[in-house]
Amino acid sequence: MAQDKVDVPAGLWSRCESCGHMLYEKEVAEALFVCPECGHHRRIDARTRIEQLVDPGSFEEFGADLRSTDPLKFKDRMPYKERLKREQGKTGELDAVVVGRAFIRGRAVILGVMNPSFIMASMGAVVGEKVTRAIERAIEENLPLVIVTASGGARMQEGMVSLMQMAKTAAALARLDEAGGLYIVVATDPTTAGVAASFASLGDVILAEPKAMIGFAGPRVIANTINAELPEGFQRAEFMQEHGFVDRIIPRTELRQEIARIIDYCGK
Repeated sequence: MAQDKVDVPAGLWSRCESCGHMLYEKEVAEALFVCPECGHHRRIDARTRIEQLVDPGSFEEFGADLRSTDPLKFKDRMPYKERLKREQGKTGELDAVVVGRAFIRGRAVILGVMNPSFIMASMGAVVGEKVTRAIERAIEENLPLVIVTASGGARMQEGMVSLMQMAKTAAALARLDEAGGLYIVVATDPTTAGVAASFASLGDVILAEPKAMIGFAGPRVIANTINAELPEGFQRAEFMQEHGFVDRIIPRTELRQEIARIIDYCGK
């Protein structure tokens, strides 16, 4: 006699995209969305990241009301304004970065976290403005600045306005440096293109999660451009550390402790 089929509730189990193991989602969440079998670090949204990093109840957001406009009246598969509304409805966020004041293991910081769920955390005018406001707040309050990066780069729907955010954020970071401020970057998968070429590469200390992709153009584009085979692990965090772009690779479970240690070491 055939056994009755047992339905498994949706979302209870999932397969690791790296090692292929079936994983119990509750255990993965308790492990900060790191695969307990192979250590693969899943991409997570900004609010989840903030909850993991900061002391409970300590996050005070600012700049939350900023919205992207449509300076080019851009349309690809859909009008840009429609795309923004769809992303806002899907994520509950107005744009691709969240910034605020918080405490990490008792240390006050200004924190920015990019959201890969929002148009792949692409950088338009709002992202540039919010990151710049975070930098300026760090200067005003003489607090360490921590930015968690995860981006596909500039937002093409905003054209030159998007590209100018690279210069805008870099100029603000120069002011932070002149003021003697501390800037810690946490590069997560992926940190690429215009973000990698601007504020993600300008940290006093650059940390990265294991195997995060970090670089300007993607490996396939580079390989096709130079018509050559790329080295093993090209543009992964470990490769970037070996070549001096990343200072330390820190598992997600140790990030809070490492950020606090750096702040203490730098006397901030």
